[in-house]
Amino acid sequence: MVTGFPASFAGLARMSEKMELTGAEIVIRCLQEEKVEHLFGYPGGSVLFIYDELFKQDKVKHILVRHEQAAVHAADAYSRSSDKIGVALVTSGPGVTNAVTGIATAHMDSVPLVVITGQVPTAYIGQDAFQECDTVGITRPCVKHNFLVKDVRELAATIKKAFFLAKTGRPGPVLVDIPKDVTAQKCEFHYPKSVEIRSYNPVFKGHTGQIKKAVQLLLEAKRPMIYTGGGVILSDAADKLIKLARMLNFPITQTLMGLGGYPATDRQHLGMLGMHGTYEANMAMQHCDVLLAVGARFDDRVIGNPSHFGEVSRKIIHVDIDPSSISKRVKVDVPIVGNVPDVLEELIALLAAGAGKPNAKFLAEWWKQIEEWRGRDCLKFTQGDDVIMPQFVVQKLYEVTGGDAFVTSDVGQHQMFAAQFYKFDKPRRWINSGGLGTMGVGLPYAMGVHFANPDATVACVTGEASIQMCIQELSTCKQFRLPIKIVNLNNRYLGMVRQWQEMFHGNRYAESYLDSLPDFVKVAEAYGHVGMRIDKPADVEPALREAFIKHKNDLVFMDFITDQTANVFPMVAAGKGLSEMILAEDL
Repeated sequence: MVTGFPASFAGLARMSEKMELTGAEIVIRCLQEEKVEHLFGYPGGSVLFIYDELFKQDKVKHILVRHEQAAVHAADAYSRSSDKIGVALVTSGPGVTNAVTGIATAHMDSVPLVVITGQVPTAYIGQDAFQECDTVGITRPCVKHNFLVKDVRELAATIKKAFFLAKTGRPGPVLVDIPKDVTAQKCEFHYPKSVEIRSYNPVFKGHTGQIKKAVQLLLEAKRPMIYTGGGVILSDAADKLIKLARMLNFPITQTLMGLGGYPATDRQHLGMLGMHGTYEANMAMQHCDVLLAVGARFDDRVIGNPSHFGEVSRKIIHVDIDPSSISKRVKVDVPIVGNVPDVLEELIALLAAGAGKPNAKFLAEWWKQIEEWRGRDCLKFTQGDDVIMPQFVVQKLYEVTGGDAFVTSDVGQHQMFAAQFYKFDKPRRWINSGGLGTMGVGLPYAMGVHFANPDATVACVTGEASIQMCIQELSTCKQFRLPIKIVNLNNRYLGMVRQWQEMFHGNRYAESYLDSLPDFVKVAEAYGHVGMRIDKPADVEPALREAFIKHKNDLVFMDFITDQTANVFPMVAAGKGLSEMILAEDL
C-alpha cells in the first residue's frame, strides 16, 4: 500500500507501474507478438539491455552467430525457405557495417526481413561517439525502409510498421535503429493490431481490363512463352502458376531466383534462362510472339542486351506487384500491377469461364520447334574415370537426396551447376544470392534454412573460395548441432573469374588461382564435425550416401576435388544477345 492513499488508489498505482515496460522489454514483447521463434544476432554494448531481456524469457530463441553478416544471411534464408519473416539483431557501429552486406543481399532479392540495430545514446548521436555510425544513412540505399526511434513511446508502433512493410507489397528488409537510452526508458506498452501508413498503399488486385487484354493475347499467340521469376516464389503463387501453365500447355522458363516455382521435371519446363540458361529456354524466349512475364524483372543476366532482345517483335504481358519494375528495362504492352497469386487467379478464372483455348495447330508447331532446340542437349558433359566433373557431383546429389533437399549455394560456377543440374520441383527449396551475387552466403543460408525447417535435409553447395568467407559459422553449427551437409566443389580457382579470364582475357589468370588452401577435412574436424576428401569419380556417390545416411545427424564437410578446367555452358557473354550463346561444342 502506498502511504497516504486509499487502498484502491495504491492498487491502481501498482497496475500502472506493471503496465510500464522498458524499451528493451518492449522489443522482446513485440517480437513475441509477431510470433518470432528465432532471432539471429550478436551482442554488443548498445544492445545489452535487449539481450538482458532475451535472457529472461524463452519464447524467442536467440541464435548466436560468429559474425554479424552471417546473422543477416541466416535470417534471410529463414525467410526465403518459409513463410516467416527473418529477424536479426546487431549492435551499433561495426555491428551495423558488418550487417550491411546481408541487408543489401536481401534487398536485391526482395526478401522480407526485420533488422534491429543498436545505436549510441540519443544525446551522443553526431558526436563521433564510440561505436557510432549513421545507420539510417548507410543503409538507406539497401533497405525497403528504415527507422531511427528516439522516443520509447514510438517503439512498439515502429516495430509493427517494420513487420508490415517487410512483408507487404514488394517485400524487402526493414531496419529499426534504437539508441541505447531508449532501450532503458519506460512507457506503457501497447502493440497495435493493425497498421495504416497514408503514403504506403500497395495494389493487390490487378486491373480487370488489363487482365482481359492479357487473356486475349495469350489465346491468339502462335509462339507463346511464360517467363517467371522470384516474385512467384515470394508470393507463394507456385500452385496457381502450375495450374495456369497446364491449362494453356505453354512452354515455361524461370530465372535463377524463380527455380522451383514450376516443377523442373515437367515436360513444359524448358529449364533456367539467361546468361547460363538452357539453349531451348533462351531461344524460345527470344523468338516467342507473346510473352507472359510473371514476378520477374528482365534484368541483365536474363535477357542480355536489351537492344538485341527488342529486335524481335513480340507482345509482352508483365505481372508484378511493383509498378516501378514494369517497363523499367523492356517496354511492355500489357502492364498488370498486382499481387501475383491474385492476378493468376483471375487469369485462370477467365480461361475456365470459357474465354477460349489456344490454337492447337500453332501450339503444336511451336512445340516441335522447341523440341528441336531441346535436342541440342546443351548441358551434356563427359565424366571420365580419373577426374571428378562438378556437374557429376550435383547430379549425384540430386539422386541421393531424391530431389527433395533444401539446397543453398554460394556464388560462382558451383551456383550455376547447382541451378542447372539439381531439378527443383518445389518452391522455396533453392536458396541463393541472385541480384547481389554475394559470396559467403551458403553456410549461413543453410543455418537459417535448418532453423525454419528443422526436419528437412539441407545441403550447401559451395566452392573453396566462397566457403572461406563465412567459414567461422562452423562454430555456430557445432553449438546448435546442425546436421548440414556441405558439398565443396574444389577446383582450386576462383572458378567463374578463371572462366572469364580464359575466354575474354587471353588466359591471364590474374589473382584467380588459390595456392594456399587449407585442409578442409582438418578444418571441419577442428570444429568438431565430420570431414571427407573425395578425389575419384567412383567415390562420389558412396561419399554422398555415407554423409546423408550414415551421418544423417552430423554436419559433414565433403571436399570434392574437381576438374580445374570445367566451365559453365551455355554462356551469354556480356553485351551479347540472349540467343548469342556459347555452347561447349562451339569451343
